[in-house]
Amino acid sequence: MQPPPPPTHTHRAGIGCFSFLLATQHPSWHSAPCRHLVKVGTMDLAYVCEWEKWPKSTHCPSVPLACAWSCRNLIAFTTDLRNDDQDLTRLIHILDTEHPWDVHSISSEHSEAITCLEWDQSGSRLLSADANGQIKCWSMADHLANSWESPVGSLVEGDPIVALSWLHNGVKLALHVEKSGASSFGEKFSRVKFSPSLTLFGGKPMEGWIAVTVSGLVTVSLLKPSGQVLTSTESLCRLRGRVALADIAFTGGGNIVVATADGSSASPVQFYKVCVSVVSEKCRIDTEILPSLFMRCTTDLNRKDKFPAITHLKFLARDMSEQVLLCASNQTSSIVECWSLRKEGLPVNNIFQQISPVVGDKQPMILKWRILSATNDLDRVSAVALPKLPISLTNTDLKVASDTQFYPGLGLALAFHDGSVHIVHRLSLQTMAIFYSSTAPRSMDEPAIKRPRTTGPAIHFKAMQLSWTSLALVGIDNHGKLSMLRISPSMGHTLDVNLALRHLLFLLEYCMVTGYDWWDILLHVQPTMVQSLVERLHEEYTRQKAALQQVLSTRILAMKASLCKLSPCTVTLVCDYHAKLFLIAISSTLKSLLRPHILNTPDKSPGDRLTEICAKITDVDIDKVMINLKTEEFVLDMNTLQALQQLLQWVGDFVLYLLASLPNQGAPLRPGHSFLRDGTSLGMLRELMVVIRIWGLLKPSCLPVYTATSDTQDSMSLLFRLLTKLWICCRDEGPTSEPDEALVDECCLLPSQLLIPSLDWLPVSDGLVSRLQPKQPLRLYFGKAPTLPGSATTLQLDGLIRATGQPKIDHLRRLHLGAFPTEECKSCTRCGCVTMLKSPNKTTAVKQWEQRWIKNCLCGGLWRRMPLSCP
Repeated sequence: MQPPPPPTHTHRAGIGCFSFLLATQHPSWHSAPCRHLVKVGTMDLAYVCEWEKWPKSTHCPSVPLACAWSCRNLIAFTTDLRNDDQDLTRLIHILDTEHPWDVHSISSEHSEAITCLEWDQSGSRLLSADANGQIKCWSMADHLANSWESPVGSLVEGDPIVALSWLHNGVKLALHVEKSGASSFGEKFSRVKFSPSLTLFGGKPMEGWIAVTVSGLVTVSLLKPSGQVLTSTESLCRLRGRVALADIAFTGGGNIVVATADGSSASPVQFYKVCVSVVSEKCRIDTEILPSLFMRCTTDLNRKDKFPAITHLKFLARDMSEQVLLCASNQTSSIVECWSLRKEGLPVNNIFQQISPVVGDKQPMILKWRILSATNDLDRVSAVALPKLPISLTNTDLKVASDTQFYPGLGLALAFHDGSVHIVHRLSLQTMAIFYSSTAPRSMDEPAIKRPRTTGPAIHFKAMQLSWTSLALVGIDNHGKLSMLRISPSMGHTLDVNLALRHLLFLLEYCMVTGYDWWDILLHVQPTMVQSLVERLHEEYTRQKAALQQVLSTRILAMKASLCKLSPCTVTLVCDYHAKLFLIAISSTLKSLLRPHILNTPDKSPGDRLTEICAKITDVDIDKVMINLKTEEFVLDMNTLQALQQLLQWVGDFVLYLLASLPNQGAPLRPGHSFLRDGTSLGMLRELMVVIRIWGLLKPSCLPVYTATSDTQDSMSLLFRLLTKLWICCRDEGPTSEPDEALVDECCLLPSQLLIPSLDWLPVSDGLVSRLQPKQPLRLYFGKAPTLPGSATTLQLDGLIRATGQPKIDHLRRLHLGAFPTEECKSCTRCGCVTMLKSPNKTTAVKQWEQRWIKNCLCGGLWRRMPLSCP
């Protein structure tokens, strides 16, 4: 029986331009980029974002098209803006993956086509290079993700840049997938000994970048702490030749390896070692030739002239200089090869063996390139994306690589001119997942003969990038449209629920340790997974050492909050996690303002003594607790105390709300519920109440304001007494118990004694990750905010935020901004938290508070400038 004919695909722009290749299809329906087919995995489209057509100008894909994805999940890509006069403006677009329509376009002022984009390891700076040899370093203005400036750069005039990279900072973390079940983060993620490319005095890594030009020059620019740029240029070798393709990698010893090709497969791929140093305040570059290689396809007599051009040359990772990927192509097809550099013993002739026998380690060694794997003939490759996840492979042997568990970080992506994308193993080149494009979603039972054929060029990706966890892929096609693809963590293999959760948990832990953004992991979290993920994440966190727990305490809260947004059953917990983040920030800031009365006080700081005394004394009378403290350590300037009033008011309101909600703890979950059994948070609130009481004696106007039914009632004493009773029931030091009936009865009376405030639990978040539905991609437009579809989760979230048109609030300063703020504001790209750009208060304490959030929101998200609201 003959196999069915391969499917034909039409390629027209539109939302339905992607569908899945099921594993049940006949294997002859596609050209497999491997020697042995494995079960095909799944990728699906999350959203597409395209440019609206304008009457007098058009966004068209730049040639070449550059794209880069940062560890903060910012994506940068290039287009050319062409007007009616055919004038071109070279644009760099930067967007956050959670709000792709809110793109920030930079007029780059590059005179020629932009050839390279490269993010630094912090994800906050971007390098761009062009075909005129100009390199620009872009950084965030005022730490805003939609405001960029280029204060420094370098130039190799008239010499196009073909490869670009930041110098390595010496930080390398290895992931041990085989130890993902271990309890300690130190076993799962180990620090690899890796030297920076260049160090300053004291061993601090020096910042800068390295680039390779088309004429065979290597240029290095160093950023001195003073802001000055040191630039040096040197030839890669004495005999300079044309460099059509190049890539840059780094060695553990601090050296740099550059790979170059002149574009012809008949020519060797050359490798060079580059050493950078600073001598007499000048940058010095030394180069050395390393072993070269010829592609295997050129040595095969049957294929010698079949693939005349090398079209892609990539090291498998920036810090993996011993493995390289090569792609040779003709007009219609390509072949991909993976090579590895190894040390091999040099055989010694028997005559010399007799004269001087070679014993043990004394055998001479040479470096030699060996091919690891190669594909069959493929459709023409249009783009390559390499994984950034530093998974540790204990052996690079092909057999071991083939047997390795299929894991997203082990795969690289190949895009083809027929519109398909293949994820293949980075060493064996075995297929792990395939994704086909088509004009519209269609039934897999539809006969291929009925599908219309395309007459024009197929839509295909011209540039691609994998996310930092390899769970998402972004592609820019030849029409300038951006597509975001999910890559299944299981790579199409059948996994039980526990193993699938462990995959996601392992990557969440990696992001927690590194500080990288985890948006791409959230793409794969289903509502039914949220509760289990949060619980297991907390279990793994509590197994770590106390010092590491303290470092990661706020990051895990932010991670839990983002997870709980994805399920209607856990939405109210989002409020609690945000409140805990805010409480921790207030507590640490207020304690840091306390100063010892005697400067040479030995053992503990006033903040530590406050915690110790409040934990030891369980008296319900706030004044009796206060007299055990050295009140002179709490003396602050009157203006400072008044400036802190809004934060102190939030603490007082929050305590009142929690106590008033205690009688309802058996009802369906509501915001604040988790605090009622959290001894640590209640103890923190109790400490702050004592501090506020002391400061109130110094300046009564800084105290929280309560609306009471009796003028003689001491509201602070009442709340502290009830709070202490609740804290005793669940504190860490003693046995936990349920609140007694007398406490519950007293809390029931609170609404008749004090006006219970309505708290602003959540800021408005217009992100899309909680609104994405499986196999229902969204169609978006750059520069146009969409009306996103609702869900059970988002409906519950909307009930916890301020309605549109109500007065807005500065979530960090707790100041009311009015319905239409006149001050410029910024909002968080993740939680939607809003705060003013400029501080209205100049006191030192307020500056110290605001300095905490100058770079990031309390949830760790980046800031973006908000447009002024109009009435």
